[in-house]
Amino acid sequence: MNTEKNYFDFLIFIGRFQPYHLGHQRVVVKALQRADKLIILIGSAYRPRCTRNPWSFDEREHMIRSTLSPEQSKRTIIAPIMDATYNDDVWTSTIQQCVTGLVAAHHSQPHRNAKIGLIGHRKDHTSYYLKLFPQWDSVDVENTEIMSATEIRQHIFYADRGYWEDHRTSVAALVGNLVPKQVLDYLGQFVRTETFVQLRDEFDFIRRYQAAWSNAPYEPVFVTVDAIVVQSGHILLVERGARPGEGQWALPGGFINPTESLRDACLRELKEETRLKVPVPVLNGSIQSQAVFDDPHRSERGRTITHAFYIHLPADTVLPRVKGSDDAKKAFWAPLAELKPERMFEDHYFIIQRMVGQLS
Repeated sequence: MNTEKNYFDFLIFIGRFQPYHLGHQRVVVKALQRADKLIILIGSAYRPRCTRNPWSFDEREHMIRSTLSPEQSKRTIIAPIMDATYNDDVWTSTIQQCVTGLVAAHHSQPHRNAKIGLIGHRKDHTSYYLKLFPQWDSVDVENTEIMSATEIRQHIFYADRGYWEDHRTSVAALVGNLVPKQVLDYLGQFVRTETFVQLRDEFDFIRRYQAAWSNAPYEPVFVTVDAIVVQSGHILLVERGARPGEGQWALPGGFINPTESLRDACLRELKEETRLKVPVPVLNGSIQSQAVFDDPHRSERGRTITHAFYIHLPADTVLPRVKGSDDAKKAFWAPLAELKPERMFEDHYFIIQRMVGQLS
């Protein structure tokens, strides 16, 4: 155990690692030089695959550990962290509880309070989390290069599987100088999977969607509505029938028309997508609250602000009949306690959390 004043029992590194790149590796190397143990908390751990989150928690842990020696891996603790979009306090509390538990389990000298620090580099506004934990010392790693996981993902989605008849080039040529060799080898295998093909097709769809607005004088901001309909502990959902997010569970909703109010648009989309057998006046009178959800990354199609309406119907032993139509493959009632973030489209799980309350 190193007793130097600037040495830590635990350093904490928080990130999404989509994918793990050389900038991340520099932080890890520095952390293992300055601490007995390194805790890596991987965010967005329970989200469905999409072009912004292509790799699961297990895949990202594999990327990281593949770059570590056996001794380094033994000193590195990796854990998943669930997002808490629209509630920084819940997210901060989750981090604190996770670290407390891991330190209690791995501290080699429990009779002495562990010295804990937070390590990272203040590259841009996305590193704001470094300011959320004043109880821990902060170790800043200089970022000598501008390295963006977003750009790496974009390069990867242009990668050539070896037989495409288009303009794409190889993964190695595009990102070989941005990620560790072990990660490059993994990515070379990943782009030959059916999972990647599906993500690439989604990426191409989004790129075409954005290209359709490329001649607008300003970057467009889209306005949508979503309906949170709850009755007897169940919530009304649809299964999306088209990209983006085909097959994922979503709130009934969509884009507003130029001549309608937000409330009218919400009730129209609700009826169109679910054929809910409840009269519009009853739905209108059952609206309990409404809220705006504007996370800048909530939609891969572009900047999209949604207005959600919480509709609480009186309890009944029989749920109203529904049937999927329009953009929905099907409509169905789901028990609130059975919702899983990895099944939900975009930020809809977190919208439900905010409007209905914390889910089990």
